[in-house]
Amino acid sequence: MRNIALPTLLAAGIAAAAFTTSTQAFAYGAGDFFTRLGVAKVEPTSDNGSLANGAFDVDVRDDSAFAFTLGYRATDKLGVELLAAEPFDHDIELNGANLASTNHLPPTLTLQYYPLGGTAARVQPYAGIGINYTLFSDEEIATGDELDLDDSWGAAGQLGVDLLIDDNWALNAAAWYIDIDTDASLNGSDIGTVEIDPLVVMAGLSYRF
Repeated sequence: MRNIALPTLLAAGIAAAAFTTSTQAFAYGAGDFFTRLGVAKVEPTSDNGSLANGAFDVDVRDDSAFAFTLGYRATDKLGVELLAAEPFDHDIELNGANLASTNHLPPTLTLQYYPLGGTAARVQPYAGIGINYTLFSDEEIATGDELDLDDSWGAAGQLGVDLLIDDNWALNAAAWYIDIDTDASLNGSDIGTVEIDPLVVMAGLSYRF
């Protein structure tokens, strides 16, 4: 069973934040540019489909890497954010054997809603919806054949929370669910679709300019 403790704690923290305010006011709202820096873990769904007419069950393994975001708050309660990262390197098991691998980059743009934006709350939750474009590279398979995974577009959903330290710095935790389905080919022939559909969990720091 995959580890769900961090997403569960994140959801609980966001729910609690709706009732949390602070007597110390921070400017947090319209006109803010910000970046969030941290480590992200990509956890693909437990069922990644099959290839070659069902001959191979696919299991895409987890990976972690440095990630960052850039964002802007257009109003107190609405903003946009772009997720970027260094390449994630995933081992791919076929019928339980580690036979393939790929790198991917998952830039994801979300429109965000901050329910407590513009208030004196020191805990600032947010939610977002958006779109993802995933670029695959360096595909390899143990047989030495030419494996190719097509780049893909998909929807994304996001939950996050900033815990404000001062006017510029905050602790941050966020999670994205991303719809990533890629068509696979071997030596130029279609062999099926890999459904990655990961939960991406990130923890780090937020800085507002």
